[in-house]
Amino acid sequence: MGQYILVDGYNVIRRNPQFRAALAHSLESARQLLITQLVHRYRHTPYQVTVVFDGSGKHEQHLYERRIHIIYSQHGENADQVIARLAREARAAGHEVQLFSDDSEVRQAVIRQGGLADSTQGLATRLNAPPRRLAQRFAHQMRMRALYGLDPSFKLEDYEDEPPFPRHRRPQRHQHRGTPKKRRY
Repeated sequence: MGQYILVDGYNVIRRNPQFRAALAHSLESARQLLITQLVHRYRHTPYQVTVVFDGSGKHEQHLYERRIHIIYSQHGENADQVIARLAREARAAGHEVQLFSDDSEVRQAVIRQGGLADSTQGLATRLNAPPRRLAQRFAHQMRMRALYGLDPSFKLEDYEDEPPFPRHRRPQRHQHRGTPKKRRY
């Protein structure tokens, strides 16, 4: 039993500042930014991610970009209807469904099917979060710092004036200051 993540594409783009900034350039760049961030976040996970956009074609378009399923709705059908249908199909197949949207109608449709609904801000938080292992390592460092009062990445040689072993060439011995240097001809 896998987990399906459904993303209301244009709703996410219009509700988050990072995507709105890309939207000021072009709608295509905002879509591509969202898809790229989803790829980077979910490419090595078992989640099946689907982003749904409103389309205007005669038929529904299905594209795949590095494990992200991208759907453009057909003319006469909006993204909310496609999301509700996908949630219904996934729940009927026994999958867990999670939706990211701020649209109350589509959220209620997914919740009625037994899925979970989260805000677009929740998705932005997930997309910008560090990888889990990095977050765990940082949390461990903070616990050790609080427990022992020092930084676990602290190395004494980083703070010493002189390294224990010189890393440069030895200086040449100086002749006595009063004697002239012999020249070879």
